[in-house]
Amino acid sequence: MTSEHWGLAELIWDYHQMRHELRSADVAIGLGSHDLGVATFAAQLYHKELFPHLVFTGGNSPTTRKRFPRGEAVHYRERAVELGVPDAAILVESAAGNTGQNFTFSRDLLAASGIRPARVLVVSKPYMERRAFATASKVWPEVEVVCASEPLDLAGYRENIGDDKLVIDMLVGDLQRVIEYPALGFAIPQDVPDDVRDAYSTLIAAGFDSRLIS
Repeated sequence: MTSEHWGLAELIWDYHQMRHELRSADVAIGLGSHDLGVATFAAQLYHKELFPHLVFTGGNSPTTRKRFPRGEAVHYRERAVELGVPDAAILVESAAGNTGQNFTFSRDLLAASGIRPARVLVVSKPYMERRAFATASKVWPEVEVVCASEPLDLAGYRENIGDDKLVIDMLVGDLQRVIEYPALGFAIPQDVPDDVRDAYSTLIAAGFDSRLIS
């Protein structure tokens, strides 16, 4: 890793953050992933009384099966309960295999429980905020989407993950999805500044490509 690589990664990291103002919502949705910090931060927000209902969504992927053998959402629920969130406040959606399904399956689960939110607080990994916003806005346009994630800088996230190359690979991979998914009908378009596109191209050329989709 070089200082240039990290400077480019910082540009992409900052771009992925939506910087929405935290405000109360009818429900929060914690998006499953390898990052248990999503559940921890969702529990903190629950204790601030920002929402009465919390959905954890996510089954498994090749990158999480070993870490969360019972499924992402199940492990997230267990973490939140450990942190004092009442089990009755949590709904578990454990079938979703991608971000679009996270939202459509959560919407259906909430409707089946008689909950039809007007505003949804989406809790995700820090670098997934923008993709989560673009996806939710596409598949669930009738709700207002507010995004939130653990208040970490890139250095802190690097320390948490413990694999510097993987961190940059993940930033690059999520940006590819932000750029390409609108044409596939998976998300609404997002403006991508030229310096962010240049950083993306440079990092791919430098070999940070393990999380790219073909």
